[in-house]
Amino acid sequence: MDHQHILKDKRILLVDDEPDILETLEELLYLSKTDSASTFESAVNCLKNNTYDAAILDIMGVRGHSLLKITHKLNIPSIMLTAHALTPDNLKLSIEQGADAYLPKDKLVDISLFVADVLSARQQGKKAHVTWFSLLKPVFDKLFGEGWRKSDRAFWDEFDDKQLASRDDIQKF
Repeated sequence: MDHQHILKDKRILLVDDEPDILETLEELLYLSKTDSASTFESAVNCLKNNTYDAAILDIMGVRGHSLLKITHKLNIPSIMLTAHALTPDNLKLSIEQGADAYLPKDKLVDISLFVADVLSARQQGKKAHVTWFSLLKPVFDKLFGEGWRKSDRAFWDEFDDKQLASRDDIQKF
């Protein structure tokens, strides 16, 4: 995938309460047009006054799940970004609330790949679960421990089925 081409001139909302994270995101997404917000209120203001191709939302400090509900209603592809809320429950909640991807902050260096994946999938009328989750499942297994999905087996079985169907659809191209 040519993720550089997909990101060119896309408008992306960046929301995090840490100025250095916002600065890093801006640098990593240099091909895109970015707006930054460091509070829930300023993010809502941006959403009211602009149209976005994607949003990257921190979970803690900016009420990320509340923002996700808004971006989901607006049909804005959203990536949840977290360091402190990195738990199986937050991962599941993010997916249930419509997140297109869920990324640990220590994988921030790859943000352009994940944003491109989300945008590409949305252009095809799909969610981006295939690539991001395939890349990050080993990270989650290490962080959460083997068998972390057992407590919500039905949810993760359905998630896997959707992921497999999406993978099969992508292979047809």
